[in-house]
Amino acid sequence: MTELDALAPGTTGRWAHDGVVVEYAADLPVGAVEIDTTTPRTVRHGLTSAQISESLVERITGLDLSQRDFELVMVGLVRSTVADPVEAWTTYYRNSLDELLSGAAAFAPIHDRAQSLVRGSVLDLGSCFGFFPLRLALSGVTVTATDLSAGTMRLLGTVAPHLGVTIEVITSNAAGVPVADNSVDTVTALHLLEHVDDALGERILVEAIRIARERVVVAVPYESEATACHGHVRTFDNDALHALGSRTGVPFEVDEHHGGWLVLDTARAAALR
Repeated sequence: MTELDALAPGTTGRWAHDGVVVEYAADLPVGAVEIDTTTPRTVRHGLTSAQISESLVERITGLDLSQRDFELVMVGLVRSTVADPVEAWTTYYRNSLDELLSGAAAFAPIHDRAQSLVRGSVLDLGSCFGFFPLRLALSGVTVTATDLSAGTMRLLGTVAPHLGVTIEVITSNAAGVPVADNSVDTVTALHLLEHVDDALGERILVEAIRIARERVVVAVPYESEATACHGHVRTFDNDALHALGSRTGVPFEVDEHHGGWLVLDTARAAALR
């Protein structure tokens, strides 16, 4: 399995990687996305540049793909719709941010809530495409995005200036970020912990507490079954979040809003020591 470079040169109207092929098909209705039943790893679509955004995630989830193929198809849809790599991703980011900021995107309520909870400077763990750090940067917050994927961080760092924002990006494991203790006010981990097992999740929280002067904000989906194509490996409910918070030894609150929220008060913990 070769590393994915979302900015690599490509062919207009066609993108291929690791056996997955995504093609623009003029014979399909505008906006259509379908898997070619004769070649299951070929996806054909009739998307326009106005239709490539994070909202495609919900549609692609229904195509019964593995996590890897899901990621490849998402990249392929963007790259086969707009020819120039940077222009393609700038379009994708701009459309996605418009949906998130307008409230049209399914994930918008989570970003709204998270932004209301952050204080001061922010370091975001497991940023993926980095929509939340970009949102904060657009509102004037000093923010650092982090992710294990070097390719995703390169993509974010490349596109951010085209969106008119300044953002720091760090490629790192969420359980070992190369920054000093108490170096930012807030650490966020939005829909990250469901992607890792219990042991790694505990280490990530320890790392977040080390870095955050004021608070740690964690959001997770509440699912009856882990969504495999999104890379989820465990599920959460209120009781699980309470138990997680209790094990940190840090004052915390748990509530529910489009999933579960755990807010750790690291400033109060420091004052009590």
